[in-house]
Amino acid sequence: MKNFSVTFLFLLAFLGAGCQDRLEYSIVIHGGAGNITPEYISPESASAIEAKLSEALDRGTRILASGGSSLDAVVDVIRIMEDSPLFNAGKGAVFNHAGKNELDASIMEGSTLNAGAVTGIGDIKNPITAARIVMEKSPHVLMMGAGASGFAARHGAEIVDSGYFFTERRWNDLQKKIQKDTVEKYGTVGCVALDRNGNLAAGTSTGGMTNKRFGRIGDSPIIGAGNYANNNSCAVSATGHGEFFIRYTVAHDISALMQYKKLTVVEAAREVIHKKLGKAGGKGGVICVDKYGNMAMEFNTAGMLRAWGNSKGDRGVRVF
Repeated sequence: MKNFSVTFLFLLAFLGAGCQDRLEYSIVIHGGAGNITPEYISPESASAIEAKLSEALDRGTRILASGGSSLDAVVDVIRIMEDSPLFNAGKGAVFNHAGKNELDASIMEGSTLNAGAVTGIGDIKNPITAARIVMEKSPHVLMMGAGASGFAARHGAEIVDSGYFFTERRWNDLQKKIQKDTVEKYGTVGCVALDRNGNLAAGTSTGGMTNKRFGRIGDSPIIGAGNYANNNSCAVSATGHGEFFIRYTVAHDISALMQYKKLTVVEAAREVIHKKLGKAGGKGGVICVDKYGNMAMEFNTAGMLRAWGNSKGDRGVRVF
């Protein structure tokens, strides 16, 4: 009986040590990682980016605070950034080598592990909406090109002429990259959120690499690489050199480290971004929210555009 009591008390202590109070809601946003320093971003641009991140954050927190779903918050936040020419997604998408826009997006919900993604589309105004349509209206996870556009349009996604995505800044960037025969590897938007019902969601959207060729696809539409959500662990959205994020299944690896090694969300994100990717030469970052509402924002580049908020009243927006 004595041994049973000791064992029982030890078990209670062990279980108690693993318990946390869950926040009512949490949200984190990113607008890409890379050479984000005052040397490359003017004060005027930095001010505009900060204002747009703040607008997106306000929208997301309003949805969550009013009892809305993490899925709705993620989609609405990313749509705001897709509609802005300030980010490499939607309206601000970069051009490939042929002077075309090829957009990718994915979304995942943590309660069911259901997910949807689109890749290589050039006529859907909001790729994140198309990704949600794939998730909710089809038995598939990933659709590409004209097929993805046609399916999304049939279910209400807004179609636009390809000229909608043209911005002079992105066109000039392409000409510079063509002259140097290089590609710009970074630039994505994403959002992760926890709602009042304890459900996690993650979304990622991008225009890909400037001057990319041969139909290259990065990590943003790849579940487990650039995007992942699981109510048992966390939600993750990534940004960076996609090939490395695919090879190291970055988003899922963070979740796995939390589930199997019992790391915190911050510990897991640091392990992957600074140790695993750093050792391999991969550059980029992640934003994460765990099942309790704890947040992580880790990057190994010069900077990452980011914003965050939660039900405790914590709020922040950072350009540099």
